Amino acid sequence: MKKHIPNTLTCLNLFSGCIGILFALRGEFLVTFYCVLASGVFDFFDGMVARALHVKSNIGKELDSLADVVSFGFLPGTVMYMLLKETDVSEYWAYLGFVITVFSALRLAKFNVDERQATDFIGLNTPMNTFFIISLPFIAKDYPQLIINPWGLSAIVLLSSFLLVSEIKLFSMKLSSLGWKENQLKYIFVIISVVLLFVLGFLALPCVLLLYIVLSQVHFARERNTIA
Repeated sequence: MKKHIPNTLTCLNLFSGCIGILFALRGEFLVTFYCVLASGVFDFFDGMVARALHVKSNIGKELDSLADVVSFGFLPGTVMYMLLKETDVSEYWAYLGFVITVFSALRLAKFNVDERQATDFIGLNTPMNTFFIISLPFIAKDYPQLIINPWGLSAIVLLSSFLLVSEIKLFSMKLSSLGWKENQLKYIFVIISVVLLFVLGFLALPCVLLLYIVLSQVHFARERNTIA
């Protein structure tokens, strides 16, 4: 039975993503957010459970990528499509939102074959990108002029797509040990992120993304200096 547990978690990730897409198409973004949150939890634990139970498999790896394309590729693309539709631009322009889906799929394919990403990421991981995108409808409620405009959303699509397939190195939250010294910046990232979320709510998510990128660069700069 234990060999099926990780794949069950991955399927729950996929299922949550599908439900989230349906609610995004209805404009019920709060439910979509909870679905993304559930998918993120399932995605985090499926690999951890597979390693703990020593039941990693090629099928599990492929299934994980397929689930992620839906939950962290098609879902954020759908959210962006719905936001672009709110700007009253041409429906064809709104299709630009699905460029995020395309680049998410490219990012996942790249991850599967890139041996450099065994312990850390090169390019923005799709869950982090999705949490950033899902924050936009909520930020738009308070700052509609900032978010609900075709040029701003199009710029976000291009930036998001670039980060997904970029060569920017970012740390993974998988910990080889619980020691403070080895994971100092990761712990700092979690602590600051939690504080920002409590204080700013959804507005914190773009800040968390920026913090993630900055601390990752500091982390790897420290590593290079240690090796040198």
